[in-house]
Amino acid sequence: MSMRVCVFCGSSPGTDPGYRAAATTVGRTLADRGVGLVYGGARVGTMGVVADAALAAGGEVTGVIPKALVDREVAHTGLSDLRVVADLHERKALMASLADAFLVLPGGVGTLEEFFEVFTWAQLGLHRKPIALLDVAGYYQPMLRFLDHMAGQGFLSGEYRGMLIVDTDVAAVLDRYADYRAPRDKWTSDD
Repeated sequence: MSMRVCVFCGSSPGTDPGYRAAATTVGRTLADRGVGLVYGGARVGTMGVVADAALAAGGEVTGVIPKALVDREVAHTGLSDLRVVADLHERKALMASLADAFLVLPGGVGTLEEFFEVFTWAQLGLHRKPIALLDVAGYYQPMLRFLDHMAGQGFLSGEYRGMLIVDTDVAAVLDRYADYRAPRDKWTSDD
């Protein structure tokens, strides 16, 4: 496996059929390129769609899921590797450690929480991995405007706002990962 991408996405399918279609394309594209998928380990929502598409295309899929969700029978049992962890904190840490890059598909509050955590970690220099938003049907445009507002108000530097890869095409995102250069961390002095 040349690289692994951690995909954050929804435990629901969303209302736009384009979300499912994008998840299918992501899974298939990762597998076709020999890129491993790391994700939240569920069989439901776009999470299940991206995993199923990667598996159907012969890809390697690693799921990381808390035991409480296994007990609720939402775990995907057909994965290459399913890792059961104690809680959501352990899940995010393990997913991040297994991945070389992050890809965020449309999703709900949990997806955004995962995105903002790895985005914060990047600013603090805790990782130097690229982070991309797959902007399906303009889903992330309101959030991107808010990030621009944060930057304009002095709460997010332009350097960190600019570190996010935003595209509508997963193949383009994967190509851009190769050229990614992490900014200096937030507490590095220029002195």
